[in-house]
This record gives sequence, C-alpha cells and structure tokens, in this order.
Amino acid sequence: MDAHNCYPYWEWWYDRIDRALSAGTPLAIEQDLYWYTDAKTGRSWSVVAHGAPVSGHEPTMEHYFFDRVRPVVERALKESNHGDWPLITLNLDLKTEEPEHLRAILALLTKYQDWLTTAPKTDDAATPQPLTVRPILVLTGESDAQQAVFYDDVPVGGRLLVFGAVHTHTKNPMAAPEILEPEAASNYRRWWNNPWGVVEEGGQQNAGDWTAEDNGRLRALVQHAHANHLWIRFYTLDGATDKEENCNGWFRSYNFGSLPAAEERWRAAQKAGVDYIASDQYELLGRFLGGGK
Repeated sequence: MDAHNCYPYWEWWYDRIDRALSAGTPLAIEQDLYWYTDAKTGRSWSVVAHGAPVSGHEPTMEHYFFDRVRPVVERALKESNHGDWPLITLNLDLKTEEPEHLRAILALLTKYQDWLTTAPKTDDAATPQPLTVRPILVLTGESDAQQAVFYDDVPVGGRLLVFGAVHTHTKNPMAAPEILEPEAASNYRRWWNNPWGVVEEGGQQNAGDWTAEDNGRLRALVQHAHANHLWIRFYTLDGATDKEENCNGWFRSYNFGSLPAAEERWRAAQKAGVDYIASDQYELLGRFLGGGK
C-alpha cells in the first residue's frame, strides 16, 4: 500500500501519516517537498507541502516523517527481523528542485542513514549493486537534476541513500511497454512510476468496465518492469463518494467513482505483482491487500 499525499494541507489532515501507519507494514509513504524562503530573513528550508502558497509554518520532513516513524524503525532494528525489510518506503515527490534544496534533503537523509537501505557507488553506473537493506527505502523522481545531487555528486566508494525512477516517455501513454520505458535498472534508477492512464486510456475518470484487455495491458507493464529489474508503481487508485472526496481533500481525477470499481483494480494490480499501489484510502487498501476484504 502506497499512501498518496501523506501529509497535511495547511492545518487540515495532519493525521494522514498516523492513518497510513495504522494500516501496518510494509507500506510506502509519499512526502511532497517544497523549498521555502522567508522573505524577511532570507533563510530557506524544506517543508512538506503540495505547493504554493507556502507560509513556512508547514512541517519539516524530519518532524512529520522521521520523528513519527522512529518507534517503528527502532523496534525493527532492535528485533533485527529482516524478513519484512524495508518496512517503509519513503517516496519523495519534489515540488521544487533548487540545488540547495536537494543538498538539504541529502543532508537530512545522511543524518538518518543507519535507518536507510543503501547501495555502494562504483565506477559502473549501469550495473545495480547489491542493496544493504534497512527498515526504510527512499525513492525519488526521474529528473536529471535530482540525479546530479543524489548520485553524480556521491564519490565512488560512497553510499547511495536514495534511488531515482527511470525516465518515462509519455507522448503516447498507451504505447508498448518497451517504448514507454526503454531503460533497464541502473545503480541509481531502480523503479518506474506510472499514472493509471498508461493502463486504461484516459485514466480513472474515463475508465469503464475492467476488461481482459485492460488486465493484459497491466500485466505487460508489470512484466516489462520486472524483466528490467525495476519496481513498479501506479497512482492513484481511489473509489470514493463525492462526500468522501470533499471531506478528505482527495482529487477527483484519481477517483474511479465507486469502491467496487477501485477494488477490482486493486485486486488486478495485486495479482499482477505491482510493487506499489497508491491510494488515498490507506486503511481500506491496506486491509484489502492484507486479505481483510
């Protein structure tokens, strides 16, 4: 279960991370990050926010994410039961990519590197190196600006703390998988992030009945990813009423319109072997994937 937009909007929905963690581990938690500069002092820092307007009163990722998951991680390290690691995938959605912002994120991750899944940087960028698996895995986007700081600036012999997504060619979302995503995994790029519109043309709002053709398309995308040693994620699979949407701050563009319609896609994605199924309905999806439905 991948907890989409798992952070507060201004003073609302501050409990999203608690809701996500209540669904149990393993899970993914998405954090959107924005570089804020105080107009009076000129001081800048990273905040957890979907985007402007940003006031500077938003939580930092250290406070909102790392402080909150500390009990989970410390218990896992003490018990040393590695079978379910990583317990939490931290999925970074960077809304601004200033070099100083990226360096600040890397500095924060370095502070918590004993919690993080890492890989050695070698002089062979194309070959994925073995992971040293810890309770948290950090994933980020496909941009080359992020690669410059999170990979290129890391010296050979250093540790990679965050792993990028492969580039996706989105001109034709319904293109063959090998055209949409022509890259194999590298040491830095290890996952593939997709809107649902690459499965059902037009995405959630234009989805009709789930068909054998849709299921075949989903399975082809997953098989392509795994054949190229990539984890694969699809976003965001909601099945909510208008009232639930409005009360919880969810986006209509991600909504199939009913819970049964979403559950049909959740079931297909689980059976196909999708690694990360993103939804705003954390508890429902977590219970569904855990066999509670």
